[in-house]
Amino acid sequence: MDRNELADLLEAVRDGRTEVGRALERLGAMPFEDLGFARVDHHRSIRRGMPEVIYAPGKSDDHLLAIAERMTAHGSPVLVTRVTDAQASRLGSAHPAATHHRDARMVSIGSMPRASGGMVAVVSAGTADIPVAEEAALTATFAGVRVERIYDVGVAGIHRIVPSLPTLSSAAAVVAVAGMEGALPSVIAGMIPAPVIAVPTSVGYGVSFGGVAALLAMLNSCASGVAVVNIDAGYSAGYIAAVIARGAGGDTGGRAHRARPARRAEGRKVRR
Repeated sequence: MDRNELADLLEAVRDGRTEVGRALERLGAMPFEDLGFARVDHHRSIRRGMPEVIYAPGKSDDHLLAIAERMTAHGSPVLVTRVTDAQASRLGSAHPAATHHRDARMVSIGSMPRASGGMVAVVSAGTADIPVAEEAALTATFAGVRVERIYDVGVAGIHRIVPSLPTLSSAAAVVAVAGMEGALPSVIAGMIPAPVIAVPTSVGYGVSFGGVAALLAMLNSCASGVAVVNIDAGYSAGYIAAVIARGAGGDTGGRAHRARPARRAEGRKVRR
């Protein structure tokens, strides 16, 4: 349940269209539901403007499916991160509305929210960085903001970013994803007014140390307005960017999840 649905329920009680007892039944599982192995936070969308997201690694299939089932039973859209193909297949078998976003390593269940607020630009230095960039892009979309993707514009051929400067300059926030030496966020931050959320990736040769070199370079950026998240943390960057973008548009997030039909371009239906 999000703020829109809670407001509708309260108005229905006020107008006599819903009995108080029925309303109490709907509110009874808030703020969380204890499944024994997980406490599902049905209240998070009201507090934060975005439902709880399921992190797939480390969860058994039974636990993963049970959490997703309880969230959908409460009318919440579901986003599952870092899924394997096998996990995506199981989720698709259980939920006909599931969509597997293979590049992002995510599964969504239900419709994406209507976009509001400002725009988030997600930029990758190279093609190898796209999985992390897609995780950020889909997270921001799920949070209810419009996303523009700009991929493979790293410093090895920095002239490639020039045609995209008008888009970057109009963004409320930019997510810049890069491995190797991690220079791209500094370059972008020096050219636009928006905050840049830098995401180091584990892409790179031996002395990149699995993304540590990019992380340290981004933390030492000489450009103003760069904030850095953890290595490969596309979800974290997409979430932060969406919060900034919604604030830029005067939306604090409470009305983010008024559903609309999902766009087919955002992923493909899971084959069952």
